[in-house]
Amino acid sequence: MQDRINRVIGVLNYKGGTGKTTTVVNLAAGLAMRGVRVLCVDLDPQGSLAAHFGVRYHDSLTDLLLGDAEPQACTYRARENIDILPSDRGMLKAEKELWNMDDMRVARRVLADKLRPADDGYGFVIVDFPPSVTLISQNGLLYISELIIPMHMSHLSVVGTRQVLGTLKAIGHIPDHQVRLLFVLPTLYSGRLRKDREILEQMRHMFGDKLAEPIRENVKLAEAPAHQQTIFEYDPRSNGAEDYTRFVRQVIRADSFFANQIEGIYRRPD
Repeated sequence: MQDRINRVIGVLNYKGGTGKTTTVVNLAAGLAMRGVRVLCVDLDPQGSLAAHFGVRYHDSLTDLLLGDAEPQACTYRARENIDILPSDRGMLKAEKELWNMDDMRVARRVLADKLRPADDGYGFVIVDFPPSVTLISQNGLLYISELIIPMHMSHLSVVGTRQVLGTLKAIGHIPDHQVRLLFVLPTLYSGRLRKDREILEQMRHMFGDKLAEPIRENVKLAEAPAHQQTIFEYDPRSNGAEDYTRFVRQVIRADSFFANQIEGIYRRPD
């Protein structure tokens, strides 16, 4: 295996409530079940990632960005094969300090510069973005190389998705950095609702094979965070577990080189 095979994936939509953190948590959990080491990085000041996993912490991403701690000191074990770099309200201070830097090109690359030397040991790095355009989120976009856009079945979510695509297009003009759209992931989907079926069909025409199979609306997915569990821990027989298992396979297979690495190196569940 080569020294660096990790995939750095962001999960972003500028509309809130689209299932970003749920997707980060359960994508990480599904990969970890296959023996892949995963680092989850939370860029959202709400700190939902640590709350979902039930992780207590002292130092956070704020301390890393402010130069008060090294990556190892801010990284915590959440589950077997899953580490997280948590966020908190202090990110607002970090955002202010980045804006005060003299060189905006340097300010936008602080996250990548600090994390790149520390992320080699992971098969996947998954970044949970805030639902807004900030200097912190710009840092995230210059760190990741692939993007997942979760969207629930509403026209406002479609608007948020289009905004993200506009951001992706702008990033394409930055020298030496490309971010590819990995998948648009429909969430909270109900096949019984005509509106959901119509929006899903619209998305199929827009995105073709970039549209992942939808995550169905599922009460177990909604309940799991309150129990600080992934869907695979809370109810492995639920529709939510079935749908995220399918999505994990889609993500793995989207990179043939990495899929071969997993096939040849990591154990895979039956």
